[in-house]
Amino acid sequence: MTDKKNKKIKVAFPHMGTIYIAWSAALRKIGVEPFIPPYTSKRTLSLGTKYSPEAICLPYKLIMGNFIEAIEGGADYVAMISSPGCCRLGEYGKCINNALDDLGYHANYIELQLYDGIQGFYNFLKEISGKNDPVLFVRAIILAIRKVFLLDDLQARLSYLRARELHFGDAEKQFNKALKIVDEAMNTRQLNKAKKLAFAEMDKVEYDAKKEVLNVDITGEIYLVCDKFSNQDIVKELGKMGVETRKSLTVSGFLKDAIIPKIFRKGETHLQRANRLAQPYLMRDIGGDALECVSDVAYANERGIDGIIHISPFTCMPEIMSQNIFPAMRENCDIPILPLIMDEQTGKAGYLTRLEAFVDLMRRRKRKRAMEAGTKPEKIKEEIQEEILK
Repeated sequence: MTDKKNKKIKVAFPHMGTIYIAWSAALRKIGVEPFIPPYTSKRTLSLGTKYSPEAICLPYKLIMGNFIEAIEGGADYVAMISSPGCCRLGEYGKCINNALDDLGYHANYIELQLYDGIQGFYNFLKEISGKNDPVLFVRAIILAIRKVFLLDDLQARLSYLRARELHFGDAEKQFNKALKIVDEAMNTRQLNKAKKLAFAEMDKVEYDAKKEVLNVDITGEIYLVCDKFSNQDIVKELGKMGVETRKSLTVSGFLKDAIIPKIFRKGETHLQRANRLAQPYLMRDIGGDALECVSDVAYANERGIDGIIHISPFTCMPEIMSQNIFPAMRENCDIPILPLIMDEQTGKAGYLTRLEAFVDLMRRRKRKRAMEAGTKPEKIKEEIQEEILK
């Protein structure tokens, strides 16, 4: 969509991790200029908190802050993701739009309906561009989806390297270079080349492949799981402690359930696994990511993971419900669980103390089990005795 002077409109999405790389590629592909607001910061949080209801959750406040910064920066449109069902996300768009109007921010507002699948994505691109080019739109959608999967694969590689790198910070440095390479790819051939180059950058990191590390799954509300500002970069902090993390909720996993047609899916999706594993504890979807979180505990236990961390926003009812189900799962799931509730008041020091204590608990537990199983008994026994004497 352009004005009479053929000036491209600027469209902004809220931040959530590295998702801006995928949506900006889709917009550029159809001839629309993406406006990427400053990455979420303390200023963003301050703005969002100031103009949001007090009891609303952290993601709402951060999205509000993102939109204010985007409009102040010159964005013509702000695009919001909307979802049906029990989660308040379905109402956030209308509330944010009304709040922006009341504040005098009169940018155009548009919604992308998540569970309308490819058709919903197509309609969104059609409305935002003023075009009706099926071939162009399909190429844009495929490009964005492929970038999402590649970005999640790079995140997984980063987590592996962070827990094992010889010089802390090298993995993140190479990861940022890989992101720039992926961002520049604008068609299938370029993206295939970018994938090789991006992983080649990651392979430059020196690491100890034999280092003993802990493995932890991170589950919870998807925004907090994926966005490093809102979760205070938990993956990085755990990496410093020698912990390899796996995010149970990812954008690529969500796309498999909500966007990608069944005929193109491979294997069991996250939602399908959730319906299977959560059945003994939660019989139906109660909104948000509660069903997935309950199943993620069972799945982590099934795979012998060292622990699982559940991150949720303060006042998020579905996640509060899932946390109350976790104790009942202990009869069948022998795995440490750390619940973390986040809001704008969460302090870094106390947060890190809880992480350190949880990592220490998992490490002691793993050593004890290894000793009982007869794995390196003398070395492990000495380490446990030393810690007991401290």
